[in-house]
Amino acid sequence: MGRSLEGLGLIRSARVFVLYARIRGMDARVIPGRYRISPSLSAPEIMRRLNTGFRDDEGVVTIWAGSTVAQIASALQSAGSIRDADAFEELARRPAGRVRCPFPLPSTGLEGYLAPDTYDFDPGSQPAAVTQAMLDTFVRSFYEPNRGDIARSGRSIYQIVTMAAMVEREAGIQQDRPRIAGVMVNRLRKGMRLQIDATVLYALGRHKTRVMYTELRTPSPYNTYLHAGLPPGPIANPSLECLEASLHPEEHDYLYYVLGPTPGAHVFAATPEQHQRNVAAYRARRRAREAGRRGA
Repeated sequence: MGRSLEGLGLIRSARVFVLYARIRGMDARVIPGRYRISPSLSAPEIMRRLNTGFRDDEGVVTIWAGSTVAQIASALQSAGSIRDADAFEELARRPAGRVRCPFPLPSTGLEGYLAPDTYDFDPGSQPAAVTQAMLDTFVRSFYEPNRGDIARSGRSIYQIVTMAAMVEREAGIQQDRPRIAGVMVNRLRKGMRLQIDATVLYALGRHKTRVMYTELRTPSPYNTYLHAGLPPGPIANPSLECLEASLHPEEHDYLYYVLGPTPGAHVFAATPEQHQRNVAAYRARRRAREAGRRGA
């Protein structure tokens, strides 16, 4: 431990540090855990932290897959990673000239390109530094390893990420991800509207478990019930698994899907008739659940 602290520049001498800890009987009382230690702390202060379990988690934040820029800004501020959520959100929506990126930045901003992960930022970090770290994680984990496949796909990085974000919000289990991506590819090829409920929710600016029929007419370029093709940009920041599913969609003839009897899983159909039967079964299950709750 002393050598590690010395190697990080947190103490001057590992030998003196270990000797001090042994004389004080503190070396056997170190509590395993995560600590924030700076060179400004003295050796006794460092040992007291390690002995008392004092941990400083301010700045540590987990960004969940499917989060929007607005949700990320709120999470970062709550964790103490940044002080001003509005400043972060403004930068993420207008990043041109303020972050480095190996591909041209999309006009819709960095929605979709801020990689979900657990980050350890210094408390009160500048929004530009936090944004750059999250973008760098996206580039390192997905863009760079897949540049060849992206080029061979015949689609742009923007199209792939935009589809991945919809897959993230639609698929409840891993095996459905490439299959749902395949449905989107098939519908786009046929000129069919995608009709993704999650795009309506993004247009509304809120999350709900069910979209009402009246909301399907929400006027927005993101509403894929009203507009053909992909939305203008991603509706969330997708996981690596959904990015890979979008890059490598499953090849099949399905054009439709609806939730099936297995929690989180969908059933798929290639024809309108098959889909209507699946929808009828879904609605029957939903009515039975609602009746069960009323009778409980």
